[in-house]
Amino acid sequence: MKGWETLDAIERQPDKVSGAWVFRGTRVPVTALFENLRDGATVDEFLEWFPLYKDHKLIKFVLLSIELNWVIIKKFL
Repeated sequence: MKGWETLDAIERQPDKVSGAWVFRGTRVPVTALFENLRDGATVDEFLEWFPLYKDHKLIKFVLLSIELNWVIIKKFL
């Protein structure tokens, strides 16, 4: 299984948001996505709240994949 450091859509830098994983080129933590999904938001809502991603098809694909996996995972919680 590959680690997060191999994903082009996210990055981590010690001087950016205290070294948290963020969406590349932003200060939006990846945890914001998981927290919003946990609280019932959809990917489309997340993209509406963070419009920077609207034109990035790769980001949307990654987010939709995460949302699908989250739906599957929640069934087992």
